Amino acid sequence: MQEYLRAHWVEIAGALLSVVYLVLSIREKAGLWIFGFISSAFYVFVFFESKFYADMSLQFYYLAVSVFGWINWHRKTTGSDSAIIPTTTIARTQYSAYIAAIVVTYLIYYVILKYWTDSPVPVLDSLVGALSVVATWMLARKKIKNWLLWIAADALAAGLFLYKGLYPTVGLYVIYTSMAVVGYFQWKKHLRITSSEI
Repeated sequence: MQEYLRAHWVEIAGALLSVVYLVLSIREKAGLWIFGFISSAFYVFVFFESKFYADMSLQFYYLAVSVFGWINWHRKTTGSDSAIIPTTTIARTQYSAYIAAIVVTYLIYYVILKYWTDSPVPVLDSLVGALSVVATWMLARKKIKNWLLWIAADALAAGLFLYKGLYPTVGLYVIYTSMAVVGYFQWKKHLRITSSEI
């Protein structure tokens, strides 16, 4: 056990920090972005070692979006006394933009992973990557439906990580999938029905 902990301490630390990130996300606490930033830094290494290149590149994206999310969540909105922006939904006219973003991101990931890497699972890795990119952007914008994308992305990711034997990360993503359901309903309670730009 001690040998396993020594060999996998970066993955375990990343998983634990990610759990804190998830709990803070559900509670709508801006501190989530700090833990997200640190856990992403750990997972750059984990996914590089496991040849999950789409997931590794996502970590760099998460690092950048964590900074944006921290700033955006503290942006005061007109007529609001709150220091944190409100939870919002997306307009029907914006669905096509989000779907297009998922498709384009998927195709970019797939071409790169299929033809320029030794990824063993380019199709699913690309899909998880595409869903996660869009879901993270939606989270940074505090769009409630980010949770629905996370449910799909996290469930698929858990299967991928099981395939690669990343057991602490499998456990993390099983928790993520379950908690994304909780997050959706928790945010729904605080939803202010307003639509805003992407």
